[in-house]
Amino acid sequence: MALLVAIPLIDKLRSRHGPVETGSRRNILLGGALCGVVLFVASNLQQFGIALQDADTNVGKAGFITACYCAIVPVLGMFLKKKSPLLVWLGVAVAVVGFFFLCLMDGLVAGQGLGLGMSDFLLLLCAVAFSFHILIIDHFSPLADGVRISCVQFLVCGGLCLPLMFIFETPSWESIRACWLPIAYAGIMSCGVAYTLQIVGQRGVHPAVASLILSLESVFSVLAGYVLMPGSGLSHWELIGCALVMAAVVMVQLAPTGEPAGEELTNNT
Repeated sequence: MALLVAIPLIDKLRSRHGPVETGSRRNILLGGALCGVVLFVASNLQQFGIALQDADTNVGKAGFITACYCAIVPVLGMFLKKKSPLLVWLGVAVAVVGFFFLCLMDGLVAGQGLGLGMSDFLLLLCAVAFSFHILIIDHFSPLADGVRISCVQFLVCGGLCLPLMFIFETPSWESIRACWLPIAYAGIMSCGVAYTLQIVGQRGVHPAVASLILSLESVFSVLAGYVLMPGSGLSHWELIGCALVMAAVVMVQLAPTGEPAGEELTNNT
């Protein structure tokens, strides 16, 4: 809904600099639909995976497994002729080590194991799904307007999630009103702004590089917890992990990926 309201305003601002090029309707609908289906699969796998975790499980393990999409994207990209230079592979390796320190090391020191269960398998499938999400955006973002693709994406994802809400949950207007603020934030900021900026920003960016930049969400979540939750603190393992992931992101920016900017949009409706 927020994007439907924003699209005319964005078009009006963009029209000041020339004709608004949106791309073909086919690319908008196909790209948005594919992104919506994959986002639906990935987000539900993530939530079911987290819900199935035992109470005494190392909670950082979920973050580590999910963040592994930064290593899965370049592997899948090889099958789509999206080769990554050596420096990108090195950056991925450094990032995975960083996420290990960031998400798992404190739990290991505290004696929590790393045994794999059904929840971890679902989270791994979630990471694979998010990898496909990044690669689909990489294909369609140069071909059509990112805001419109994002709008279709959420219409499809929301439409698929709606029946599941009534199957697995017991929603009520009272509970919705009680938590309207986090719902609004998730809908407008986390989805409407963040995922839309991902589609817009990925145009002309190598998917492996994009996956590493996106994986910074784990770093920012830890730092935000430190700032917003007094007394939470950061262990030296978490600081090392944050530093390694940041170093990996800087490293891949220096890699000569040689990615073309993509085809020009055509204002074909």
